Amino acid sequence: MSSMLAMPPMLASSAAPLDEVVGPDVSAIVTEDDTPLDNFPSEKQQRLLTEALYSSWSGPPAQEGERRSFLAAANVGLFATPKEPPLVPDVLLSVDVALHEAWWQKEHRSYFLWEFGKPPDVVIEIVSNREGDELGLKRRRYAWMRVAYYVVWDPAGHLGGPALRAFEMRGHTYVPMENAWFEAVGLGLSAWEGVHEGRHDRWLRWHTADGRVVPTGAERAERERARAEREQARAEREQARAERLAAQLRALGIEPDESGS
Repeated sequence: MSSMLAMPPMLASSAAPLDEVVGPDVSAIVTEDDTPLDNFPSEKQQRLLTEALYSSWSGPPAQEGERRSFLAAANVGLFATPKEPPLVPDVLLSVDVALHEAWWQKEHRSYFLWEFGKPPDVVIEIVSNREGDELGLKRRRYAWMRVAYYVVWDPAGHLGGPALRAFEMRGHTYVPMENAWFEAVGLGLSAWEGVHEGRHDRWLRWHTADGRVVPTGAERAERERARAEREQARAEREQARAERLAAQLRALGIEPDESGS
């Protein structure tokens, strides 16, 4: 989204426990403006990054043997305070959170920091023009929100320099990362060239610690189909071999034992 104001003031700290804090009234907040997606490549890229996690990722590193929850979303408003306009990251990933059961209620439809109790862990902006200011004001606002990792993906080279830039929160500002590996999440990001939904291009993909790309549901289904075909071909080869051996034995006057014992 291009609507951004000056940096908001820091929130005053509160000594009240989180479960005693009453959330602000959000009835007057505009959470959806029905603005369409700006282009097909960005839309496909966003879906690739979110769908793969829900299809194939088991979640962040477990703590004490328990599986941890996560939320991945695209084009959802990220509100730091009720009085400031939101940022709308192309993709966000937040661990140890979950959607509210009553998600159609306005106070649960967007990512309100005071509702979730924490900022997202990873925010990704996909550059489609020179007007988004991804390396300027947006980066500063995400840093103010204390988003741990900020990623800028610029496949068309609008900003110059590398296509993939990743930043890690250090102190009160972002510092560039040599590799886009997010230790606290247990995932990384890298450029990947291949076909996604019928389009060959260079895509941004999640990967695990061993470097393997997190597959989409379609990729998992294709791999399973290929595995089943290989297994069937192997079984057919074994059957043909057994039949040839039986024919050879019969030619020698020996009746083969077909009982399998």
